[in-house]
Amino acid sequence: MTERTPAVEAAIEGELRLLDPEVRASPELFGALLHPEFTEFGASGTRWDRESIVRVLTARPDPASRPTTTSHMRGVQLADDVVHLTFDTDDNGRRAHRSSLWRRTDDGWRLWFHQGTLFSDVSDVSDASPGAGR
Repeated sequence: MTERTPAVEAAIEGELRLLDPEVRASPELFGALLHPEFTEFGASGTRWDRESIVRVLTARPDPASRPTTTSHMRGVQLADDVVHLTFDTDDNGRRAHRSSLWRRTDDGWRLWFHQGTLFSDVSDVSDASPGAGR
């Protein structure tokens, strides 16, 4: 269920900014959206910290690639200062389920944790039984 609170809206806005090619081209803009303690478990299986993800994702993008698209964006405010987002991305045919935790700081909402899991088929989660795929 998505609760469209101002906090959820702020987290969604931040998440979409992180995917903006202009933001991705700037270590300053990209880094400003990440919490100092940021951690990611990437769809590649790599564990990233703030410094390494800023360095890799703000490197010169492939001009032939199209922008990453999002779908199924949902959010819930878990606490006054924490929002959980889930969504899917398509990055030139590489699709992933995504989960992000955003934390409110004195400087605004910052991405604190992110995880991506690659997938190939779009399936209805209501059809999946618990434990399937484990």
